[in-house]
Amino acid sequence: MLTGVIFSNKDGLKDLKIGAKMPLPEYQMIDPLNGDEVALNSLMKSNGLLVIFSSNTCPYVIAWENTYSELSALGSELSIGVAIINSNEAFRENQDTPESMAQKAIDLGYNAPYLIDQNHVLADAFGARTTPHIYLFDGKAKLVYKGAIDDRYEGGKKNQPEINWLETAMNQLAKGEKVTPSTTREIGCSIKRVKK
Repeated sequence: MLTGVIFSNKDGLKDLKIGAKMPLPEYQMIDPLNGDEVALNSLMKSNGLLVIFSSNTCPYVIAWENTYSELSALGSELSIGVAIINSNEAFRENQDTPESMAQKAIDLGYNAPYLIDQNHVLADAFGARTTPHIYLFDGKAKLVYKGAIDDRYEGGKKNQPEINWLETAMNQLAKGEKVTPSTTREIGCSIKRVKK
């Protein structure tokens, strides 16, 4: 029986399966606000870690980014750490510079680190395709949820979401319940990768 394995898709990216261990937990990323190096395992709390792949200019991110601080506050309440990751290496010299990332974190009051994933190493290991793309891990660093924050863009844009998948998943995880659904369709702009 195969559990927690990674498969490749037609786009060549690996697909992290529910139950898989967190890839590269010790990979160091720079926090442009203070220059510190931060690894995902240092952000893990007793009930797990929420990883949000994000960017500075994607319209989908802009629609959702105001929820990041709310999700961080919920994570703090539920003992779930939060990391916001920018993997847009192809835009690192213009829209997604360290300076613009730091300013966005200040302007939006992020209460979780907004980290630079140089050369999209972490995004590639996760198989992250879009901004935003959500991954929620339990306290043993096993994936329990991946996909979208809520249903705002399912079947066309809605002013307000009807189903908050991520918030539900975080609450289920903290209560020790099975996370359901465990996978939703990620919706957003493609991560801007450099050609290798």
